[in-house]
Amino acid sequence: MLNNQRTLIFAAWALAAAFLPASAGPAAAAESISIALPGVPPIAATTIFYVAKDEGFFKKFHANVQLRPFDNGTAAAQAVVAGSLDLALGPTPGIVRMVSNADVPLIAIWGMAHPDWLLGSGDPKLDKCIDLKGQAVGVDAIGGARSVTLGAFLRTCGLKLSDVKQVALSSNAPAAMVAGQIKFAPLHLDEVPAISEQMGHPVTIIATYSQISPVSHYLLLVSRKDHLAKKREQYVRMLAGLIDAARFMNDPKNADKVAKIATVTGRPAADFKKALPEFLKIEYWPLNNDGLEQKNVEAAIKIQEKVGGIKPGKTAVAYGALVDRSVWKDAAKLAK
Repeated sequence: MLNNQRTLIFAAWALAAAFLPASAGPAAAAESISIALPGVPPIAATTIFYVAKDEGFFKKFHANVQLRPFDNGTAAAQAVVAGSLDLALGPTPGIVRMVSNADVPLIAIWGMAHPDWLLGSGDPKLDKCIDLKGQAVGVDAIGGARSVTLGAFLRTCGLKLSDVKQVALSSNAPAAMVAGQIKFAPLHLDEVPAISEQMGHPVTIIATYSQISPVSHYLLLVSRKDHLAKKREQYVRMLAGLIDAARFMNDPKNADKVAKIATVTGRPAADFKKALPEFLKIEYWPLNNDGLEQKNVEAAIKIQEKVGGIKPGKTAVAYGALVDRSVWKDAAKLAK
């Protein structure tokens, strides 16, 4: 009789639990949010998201985050515009053009201000910007992040994108350079050691992005405005995870763990560990800030106006209409 009573009590508890409101406790934070990340395999910039996931920082703040690799950041942002995903990490110049020219309802809640780009050559004899004229150059996609970056490098020597032959290779420009299929490509810091080793000689660095544009902006984490309104609490929790991940990555004792996680990019852990101090030196991943500094974002907007990225009859998006810094501020309070 006693066992039967216990069974009835437990059944009643289970039934009551099944009808608890979804907003009770951390269950409200369990709703999944999807983030489109550039690169197949992922680029180095995405490492912070994988650190937050693998080290449990998203879970710590009850954020249920799904990471989805895309060929490039532009395609990732387009998926968010279409409403199929919640957030995307995309190139700032491309986002500025999309919002300005097509009035797409994107809003940035986090960013990476400092590009790690450099213009590399696989031939030591071809070490000047002007040497790219008429040559095949590896990019991710026409209009993608590498393509836009290439345009910035070319302008320093009076060339245009139409003066070179862009070869769309997704994330495979480094492999194509090693194979001798192309001689030039905009490269990331972590790509250089592996290319140099496989070619048997150092990559010739024609210029770094910081040399040609000391104040600039690299990537924006964007959402549709309506998705932000519906899932703001989830975004706050997700950003709190990124804040903790950045602190973790900046602690030297975690270098081996970070490098191991970064193998998702296709780089050997040893190569990434070599590049990690250089990334941290330029504050590649924002540390204790949202990466949305106004002067940097506005510099990216002005460049698009200058180079014709904004279509005739269209007005460049204003800084205040492009970013929402309140989400990170709430995340910072949570991360304390």
